[in-house]
Amino acid sequence: MEERIREIFSLFSEDIALRAQCIDTSRGDDDFRVTFIIDTASANKYVLKLADNDFTFPEKISVWQRTVKEYQRLGYYCPEIFCDRAGEFPVVEYRGHKCIAYGEEYAPFHPLEDRFSKEDAEFEQLYSSYMPDIWKMTSRIAELHLDYTGYPSGYCLFETFCPSDQSDEVLENALVWKEYADTLADEHQEQTERIWNLWWDNRNQLEKIYKDLPTSVFQADLNASNILLDEEGRFVGIYDFNLCGKDVFLNYLIRENSNSEEIAKALQIASEYYHFSDMEKDSVLMLYRCLKPLWYSRVRELKEAGDDHDLITKCLDETERMLVSPIDFVQYMG
Repeated sequence: MEERIREIFSLFSEDIALRAQCIDTSRGDDDFRVTFIIDTASANKYVLKLADNDFTFPEKISVWQRTVKEYQRLGYYCPEIFCDRAGEFPVVEYRGHKCIAYGEEYAPFHPLEDRFSKEDAEFEQLYSSYMPDIWKMTSRIAELHLDYTGYPSGYCLFETFCPSDQSDEVLENALVWKEYADTLADEHQEQTERIWNLWWDNRNQLEKIYKDLPTSVFQADLNASNILLDEEGRFVGIYDFNLCGKDVFLNYLIRENSNSEEIAKALQIASEYYHFSDMEKDSVLMLYRCLKPLWYSRVRELKEAGDDHDLITKCLDETERMLVSPIDFVQYMG
């Protein structure tokens, strides 16, 4: 293993590092992230994480630590996040980066994606089978209305997640949709302009009330690589809190589900553990119409239609339906 990793690890433990498996999750030089799974002389395993980006810093990691504790109090497993032996999150040099370093307990459980590849036919069915457990957990966190941080989650709306962001992700995707829609043939322009105006009017109306919707502090990344199962395949908890933050529960719930049917199921499960307010019931359709019609998947489908007039029209018709259809989500909210 690299001597530099052995040196950094020594800041966190007196144990002797023997081997290190590196997992690089960087997204370019502006978002450098590496994780090391370290085997030691005592036969214990440790996780060492290094990050150089504008959303990982000591105050934010302290929020992750607190949120881990909140999930643990509800009986869910989340690995502890820990400081170095001096009680700090040190800045260390690694591969030309000045990285924040922090430690994490090595999880005794495996993520859902280890059971099946996402390409396997059984994967979606397996993933869906865990949604009642996942939404029960998340709804219980939502019901606590945790309020110990102002840092938003990675799913933030009407604000940015980190200083390098120009806008929230929803608006960013909508602007990409509009840019591409403006390149379509003239015969589509009346409809694309109508869609854009519908979406923008809805967003403006939502913004007026959004700040008053109930919030809590969430892990904010419920993908199959972060959902932990025991040896019998039972759901036990989650890890990976680097998108953790304060969020509107409805925003989080809708963002984590891909279509109206999944959203309805999640709302119904959530209503068993969480009390939806009248304001949430009044705004759920506005949130859906803000988050889903111009999402990146809609942009992808529009581009995949190429120059096929019928496919483009079909795609635009579906987008417009999402903006005007009166979906009754409230019936699932208790």
